[in-house]
Amino acid sequence: MASTIQEIYVTGLRNAHALEVQAIQLLQRQAERLENYPQMEARIREHIEESRNQSARLEDLLRAHGTSESTFKDMMTGLMGNVAAMAHAPMQDEVLKNTFANFAFEHYEIASYKALLQMAEAAGDAKAPAALRQSLDEEVRMAQWIEQNMPETLRTYMQLETAGKTSGR
Repeated sequence: MASTIQEIYVTGLRNAHALEVQAIQLLQRQAERLENYPQMEARIREHIEESRNQSARLEDLLRAHGTSESTFKDMMTGLMGNVAAMAHAPMQDEVLKNTFANFAFEHYEIASYKALLQMAEAAGDAKAPAALRQSLDEEVRMAQWIEQNMPETLRTYMQLETAGKTSGR
């Protein structure tokens, strides 16, 4: 059975919403565990709010197409976000693993929003690009922040680790 461009686009919107639910869960668990990285904790908490706003934008776009987010997808990706965050928790270098994973995750979200912009154009949705670009810009800024702050995160981790302090988080 062939799908329409509209169906593909709406599925993409639902998938992006589920991805934001996953991001919120993942980042909330990480922020709770950051003890030695106050700037990172502050930026993660800021990005949680950005992710909530992105989720709301996607809900608005879905409503404009006469539908809503997928409760099942949201539930499953939210669970995956919690599990992913806790997978690194027992690791000595938890903060490094989370930093690397977050950098990759941000780029996944960037790719998702770029694809949604193309889908919106193909589906003739002239109202969506402004909201999608806003979300894309927020994801790009977060990825840039992670990249720019990775050297400091590594230095702090190594200093704490070599001093015998709890460095991983």
